[in-house]
Amino acid sequence: MANDKTGDKAVAILYDRQRGDAPQIVASGRGELAARIIEKARQAGVHVMEDPALVELLSHVPVGGEIPVELYQAVAEVLSFVYQLENRYPAAAGTEQEERS
Repeated sequence: MANDKTGDKAVAILYDRQRGDAPQIVASGRGELAARIIEKARQAGVHVMEDPALVELLSHVPVGGEIPVELYQAVAEVLSFVYQLENRYPAAAGTEQEERS
């Protein structure tokens, strides 16, 4: 899950090897919808990251679509970061907003 610093946009991604080879966009929105996506993610224990540039790029991918090959590296870094956090702080999953520099 990622959002831009203004809270104007949010994009949720899911990586499930059984669904396909690439992560998919499972939710995307602006304004109030973005706020609801972030709220639902936190309620579900999903880590929320801020990366405005990545959100801008991912927001052009339709919901249900796989991320483009050109974004694999950036999304892999996000997923790796989240997996490390989940292993390090499993009880805190989704309770804090993580920022990516």
